Amino acid sequence: MPKLKLSALNIFTIFLPLSTLIGAIVITINFLIFPLHLVFKEPLKANITDGQFKSGEGIAFFNNKQISALNHPLPEARDFLADARVLAATDEEVNKRWIEINLAEQKLYAWEDDKKVNEFLISSGKWGRTPTGEFRIWSKLKYTLMHGGSPALNTYYYLPNVPYTQYFHQGYGLHGCYWHNNFGHPMSHGCVNMYTPDAEWLFFWTNPELPLDKWIVYPTKASPGTKVIIHGEAPWD
Repeated sequence: MPKLKLSALNIFTIFLPLSTLIGAIVITINFLIFPLHLVFKEPLKANITDGQFKSGEGIAFFNNKQISALNHPLPEARDFLADARVLAATDEEVNKRWIEINLAEQKLYAWEDDKKVNEFLISSGKWGRTPTGEFRIWSKLKYTLMHGGSPALNTYYYLPNVPYTQYFHQGYGLHGCYWHNNFGHPMSHGCVNMYTPDAEWLFFWTNPELPLDKWIVYPTKASPGTKVIIHGEAPWD
């Protein structure tokens, strides 16, 4: 019987497919045993646009499924916007405002100092963790494009004209949502999804204030971004 000679090339040829197979098995076991948000750890990146509504973007994708995108700008309640600015009568009052997000409860609370002024159901990260800690809003856009995820993992999303986005950490933001209404349960790739009218209220309540004729705004030293505190552990449904 001829002897098998194991050259470096032979070893590479034999063991490379084997290691690839083992790696695929390990990844599959990870997805079966652990929630996907514990495996998918790539941080979100902000896609900063001019904040304006982009017409002609009628098709969106959420977790590889095609859905309908917003086909027209959202109407704004001008009386409400005026009221929101009256409520923000002084810089001192605005600076007392802060946001609490309890991931365990899937709720967002709007505070003025130690007084709770509003609360909303939210959807935090399921296919990616929502970061915890203390942050500040670093940009606000009326509309923006969000995209990412992985087609291979069925987490790909392409969402044009996401309304009332407030980024608080890298590409993680508070924003309205037109692709689901399952608020109170984790449903995002790391952002904090809100019922769009709730996101609108919060958008015009926080700092920096967006002028009525603008689409995007950044905080300044004189007008810092509202503080956002996120804590707790999101439930796994």
